[in-house]
Amino acid sequence: CLQFFSSLVNKHKPWIETSYHGIITENNDTVILDPPLVALDKDAPVPFAGEICAFKIHGQEMPFEAVVLNKTSGEGRLRAKSPIDCELQKEYTFIIQAYDCGSGPSGVNWKKSHKAVVHIQVKDVNEFSPAFKESMYKATVTEGKIYDSILQVEAIDEDCSPQYSQICNYEIVTTDVPFAIDRNGNIRNTEKLNYDKQHQYEIMVTAFDCGQKHAREDVLVQVNVKPVCKPGWQDWNKRVEYKPGSGSIPLFPNIHLETCDGPVSSIHTTIELQTNYIGKGCDRETYSEKSLQKLCGASSGAIDLLPSPSATTNWTAGLLMDNNDMIFKFDGKQGAKIPDGIVPKNLTDQFTISLWMKHGPSPGLRAEKETILCNSDKTEMNRHHYALYVHNCRLVFLLRKDFDQADTFRPAEFHWKLDQICDKEWHYYVVNVEFPVVTLYMDGTTYEPYLVTNDWPIHPSHIAMQLTVGACWQGNVGSNSQEPIQLTLAGKPRFAQYFHGSLASLTIRPGKIESQKVISCLQACKEGLDINSLESLGQGVKYHFNPSQSVLVMEGDDIENINRALRKVSYINSRQFPTAGVRRLKVASKVQCFGEDVCINIPDIDAYVMVLQANEPKITISGMDHFSRPAAQFESERGVILLPDIRIVSTVTKMEHSKKNDGDPQIHLVLEEMLHNLDFCDVLVSGAELDPEQECLELDHTELQGKHLDATNSTAGYSIYGVDTMHNYEQVLQQIRYRNWYTSATSERKFRIKCSELNGHYTSNEFNLEVNILHSTNSNYMEHVNHVVVQPHFLQSVHHPEESISAVHSSVVPSVATVVIVICVSVLIFIIAVGVYRIRTAQQHSSTDSESSKENEMDWDDSALTITVNPMEKYEKPHRAEEESEEEDDEEEDTTSAESDESEEEEDEEDEEEATVQKRGKQNLTRQEQLEWDDSTLPY
Repeated sequence: CLQFFSSLVNKHKPWIETSYHGIITENNDTVILDPPLVALDKDAPVPFAGEICAFKIHGQEMPFEAVVLNKTSGEGRLRAKSPIDCELQKEYTFIIQAYDCGSGPSGVNWKKSHKAVVHIQVKDVNEFSPAFKESMYKATVTEGKIYDSILQVEAIDEDCSPQYSQICNYEIVTTDVPFAIDRNGNIRNTEKLNYDKQHQYEIMVTAFDCGQKHAREDVLVQVNVKPVCKPGWQDWNKRVEYKPGSGSIPLFPNIHLETCDGPVSSIHTTIELQTNYIGKGCDRETYSEKSLQKLCGASSGAIDLLPSPSATTNWTAGLLMDNNDMIFKFDGKQGAKIPDGIVPKNLTDQFTISLWMKHGPSPGLRAEKETILCNSDKTEMNRHHYALYVHNCRLVFLLRKDFDQADTFRPAEFHWKLDQICDKEWHYYVVNVEFPVVTLYMDGTTYEPYLVTNDWPIHPSHIAMQLTVGACWQGNVGSNSQEPIQLTLAGKPRFAQYFHGSLASLTIRPGKIESQKVISCLQACKEGLDINSLESLGQGVKYHFNPSQSVLVMEGDDIENINRALRKVSYINSRQFPTAGVRRLKVASKVQCFGEDVCINIPDIDAYVMVLQANEPKITISGMDHFSRPAAQFESERGVILLPDIRIVSTVTKMEHSKKNDGDPQIHLVLEEMLHNLDFCDVLVSGAELDPEQECLELDHTELQGKHLDATNSTAGYSIYGVDTMHNYEQVLQQIRYRNWYTSATSERKFRIKCSELNGHYTSNEFNLEVNILHSTNSNYMEHVNHVVVQPHFLQSVHHPEESISAVHSSVVPSVATVVIVICVSVLIFIIAVGVYRIRTAQQHSSTDSESSKENEMDWDDSALTITVNPMEKYEKPHRAEEESEEEDDEEEDTTSAESDESEEEEDEEDEEEATVQKRGKQNLTRQEQLEWDDSTLPY
């Protein structure tokens, strides 16, 4: 009956729509359904039967649930049980049914609706950024072309919807690059690329999805520019740095020739080191001409006609001069007159003229003679006895012999026509005269004159001759001279035929000619090209150097052999202090091909060597700077050695890089000793010059043998010159002696010593030496005082055994009177001690008396006492010392007598002990004063 009644109450099933469409946003739980979720029941408003109690979802593990919001109205809600991820599943489809509440509270006899289909789409959120498929993109292009697409970059987005998962745009982040990118990621160049301008481009690219979210990381795109195959040398550096002292360094260690597969049969390459703007054509030694000739073993007797201006060589003082390289510049307005006596008046049949010259084409329309060296009449006439001049870019040497033999024509003018005379470059010229043969050496190469003209000898006359440089002296302007001149003031001597150019190291050597070996040495460059490992070049490569090693020519059939040979070409500079600056390099190549008229063209290489500045040395002279000697030593035959312990040291300051404990870099300045040559040292007199009638500086010239040194002596001092080691200079300087055979007029002499390297470019400190001459009979004491008091720090380096011994004996041996006084005092003290001893033993116990006796004996035991007289006191106040000694002895005798009387009268014990203490104190004080002047153990 109950079931029947229930069926009568719940007669209808719930009703819902047949299908639903819903949308849920990912990471949200609310589902929006269309139509809304509502269930109806016709049994309403019957309780339970007309109410909706549940919605049920049918499907495997669906992440949704449906809940009833109102049982009476049947409203429901669909929601997610857990976060929904669109990237995992974009949509869901399942079945849903509605259930009523049955016929009673227990829910029996419930009825369910038909099945409805629910389709839910997940709405995407733009939570992911685009990411590129590759970590880096690379492409290679050929220069000179415009590409539609060089490469394509591609990014992806993990969002599920097309709006957020699609890439809508790409963008180049790097600015100022000749590239563009389209929406599909295609990169193209906007202009033609040039390999020489830039070998490689690196650009950064980003991507945007359609939600305008950009990539989380930009991607690197590397575009390499490949050159169009151009024949030429590759992999070489335009700048090559050279550090002084590096020896030989390769110029092109990685060079190779690109021929673009051309049919090359042979190659001819010329490497040129251009140094014509450095010094006199290249980096040469900048020592004085005398020092260089000594170094190269040239014959002695060369006379420098263009020396550095000084008190003795003042004829070059008015000339324009480059002090660094001893170069004299002549502008066509200057000339120098060589004083008489510098060069012999009549040269022999053998002599040599050498010079450096830099000369260009003659200025003006009319080419005049330009005199380098000229010996002409000083007055009255204008005869040229010998001359060296330039005329129309020809070098001419004139030699007019005197009329001493037959009156015949003789060779008089020798002409050389050389392009180098007017090329505005430095060249070294040597004219060797072995009359009647005259030979010219230019840069070490021999040239014979192309024209020799004869002339009559010059008749002898009383007219003096004038030797000039840079112009020729006209002794009588307006006379009927032998040389064409321009007339100015008639009869007034003047300069004419001025030289335009630069001259250096102009010397004349009478009586001797130079060998080609010496000439080559004098003009040799200290820098040039070199080849490392000549034996490794192989037989397939031929090479040739010019004499100065500034040009190297290489030729071969195999390109690889030429490549290897060129990698071995190096630059070398043997100077310890080279001239800093640029040396230009040029490599020119010619290629021949098999059977083709037109072959590839190889561009020249233009590079340069940068020679860095050498560390500047600091030359220091040290030694004993003051001493005194007895006059007898200065008057002796050997005199006194001035610089027995002189020391010459050169140091440079270098920077060393290191790291601190925390890794930061730090720089240390390190002082390092270095060895190099010197080219002169002067020992000059300070104050008045030496009087040759009574004093001089001497040096045995045997000390110069085996060394590249020479010396000159004058009243101003001694000069040692020549390129040699500092050790050899020390040895020679240590042998210079000073003599003075009339010492009564001189009490002291002062000298200063200075040394140089590179003709004064680096100079030492000025070392000053003071020498005292001792005249008195007590000179030994004076020397003792001088050494001990004035200059004690030099005593260890100078030893004078005889003087030291005499000084010691003079200070230790006392006078006879002092010895007698000491003996008397000792005897008297002994007698007093015995008397005191007897008195004390009579009044005290034996044990106490014994101890007191021992103490007195020990206190007064002066048998081994040594008394030393102060030599200073004796020297300065001899009589006063004797008087004070006698007064002290008298006082001691009086005191002793009184004490003896007191002992005999047997006064009390306290008075005796007090007297004894006073005597001890006085005696100890006297001993202390004497010991303070005991200088017998001082080192001398």
